[in-house]
Amino acid sequence: MRTSSMQPLLAAVSLMGVDSVAAALYKSVLNTNYGPVQGYPAFNSSPAGNTVTNWADVAVFKNIPYGADTSGKNRWKAPQPVTPWNTTRDAKEFGLTCPGESGSGYAYGEDCLSVNIWTAAKSTSDGLPVILWHHPAGGSGPDPLFDGAGMASKGVVFVNCNRRDGPLGWLGHPQLNEEMMATFGTNSSGNWGLLDEFAALNWTYHNIASFGGDPKRITVVGQSAGSAAVYHTVNSDLTKGQIFAAIAESGVRDPRDPLATSLAEGYNNLSYTLSTGIAYLAANNLTTIDELRQVPLADLLDGNSSSVGPTSISYNFRPTLDYWAMPRKYIDQLHTGPGNDVPFMTGNTKDESGAAYGLNITVADYLEKMQDQYGNLTSQALKLYPYSNDTQASMSYNAMWRDTSLVSSWGFAKGWRSSAKSEIYTYYWDHAPPGQDMGAHHESEINYALNNLYGTDLPWQAEDYDIAERLSSYWANFAKTGDPNKGSSYTGNGTLTPYYPSPANETITMHVGNGWGMVPIANGEQVKFLESYFALQTPL
Repeated sequence: MRTSSMQPLLAAVSLMGVDSVAAALYKSVLNTNYGPVQGYPAFNSSPAGNTVTNWADVAVFKNIPYGADTSGKNRWKAPQPVTPWNTTRDAKEFGLTCPGESGSGYAYGEDCLSVNIWTAAKSTSDGLPVILWHHPAGGSGPDPLFDGAGMASKGVVFVNCNRRDGPLGWLGHPQLNEEMMATFGTNSSGNWGLLDEFAALNWTYHNIASFGGDPKRITVVGQSAGSAAVYHTVNSDLTKGQIFAAIAESGVRDPRDPLATSLAEGYNNLSYTLSTGIAYLAANNLTTIDELRQVPLADLLDGNSSSVGPTSISYNFRPTLDYWAMPRKYIDQLHTGPGNDVPFMTGNTKDESGAAYGLNITVADYLEKMQDQYGNLTSQALKLYPYSNDTQASMSYNAMWRDTSLVSSWGFAKGWRSSAKSEIYTYYWDHAPPGQDMGAHHESEINYALNNLYGTDLPWQAEDYDIAERLSSYWANFAKTGDPNKGSSYTGNGTLTPYYPSPANETITMHVGNGWGMVPIANGEQVKFLESYFALQTPL
């Protein structure tokens, strides 16, 4: 029977009486909508770097389900309600990660829709701000890179979550459209990963008070594919009223930027998704979704990647513009305003999205690459990014891509300002973590932003701990107040450098990492050129 209810996705919740306690929360049993849980100390001793001074107060609750097992009949369905439990659930160990997100080698399976929570609250009534973290592609909740204890030490309840990915997260098919129409009244399918992300938010909204969090102050934060999750959460009508602010790291781009179609925020149209689903069934020698739901996981996936089926054909599985979970194109969203008009922060790192630390190409390679990129605009581009020798050509190529990211973030900010009331902030990260040769690479800011250097084995220096204290303080302040300058999170030497909203007309951004303060995104001619190049592209 068709129903407009969101019940299967947003399960009804009613917390069982939670008493306030005046001690670290791992000393008490806490109640959730599905049953009681017991947490544990996040640390056994003071972590390296002495950046978590209240380490003994930080509790962690692992593997708390927000959705039922997604195998069998629940494959390619919105997250289903969990069967409640009556005895206390031991929350000491991480659970399974979802197939397709286990790049770090953790155990995976389809019973994977869970959250992990870190909190230093002393009482369930503390009402601390909340961060809901979405990991990049290939990441997962247990990864130390996404450990939340360092952020919890700053007075923020930190939640990370698993989501379906690959074919299990993004497969669409006409039969699935029919099921979605019967359940939700939408003739679309393929956004199971998005619905997981929304369900994790909904669970957090209804349960986080039990862990000392404030459901009215949930900031969604993520990097790369997690950044796309943040963007979709901000702009979806299915999440209205459940978030306070948002941080998208690496990062939301100008919809006219061609890279927006190929990086994490890219999406498929529904016709492509449906034709891919039909081809996927054919490659598995099946004709119905019912048959596919009975296929063992080991036979469904080729290892743990998105190369799937017995023929190992690779498909472009990613979110779908379905005009329901993803209600409109990015360019249209900037014209009409976001689904959730909340303070927003986004930015990029120095050595990503085309730029590569230590790049060494020849002049001939450079000219070929620039011609491929700019076509009839190549001569104009070469005047702005000169190439007298191989060294200069390599530097110019990197500079062009870095400027592209900065101008793209600024272009998105301009669009945001045209339709949203809330502030938007942009940044540029350029610090290279020690002990590696990729520079300020993709994901390099995460340890610092989450204040968890203690969990990653690199030869950290005093400078790194200082940078982590500064960057994580901006993030924690933002979660507390919607303003990176306000919230009293910084406990380092001196004061935080003011971090201003992206100006309406000035081409500047916030420099974080090797320096702090507002800086130009590029010179005026380069900005004009990249804007004119974007204007010629088909917007996403």
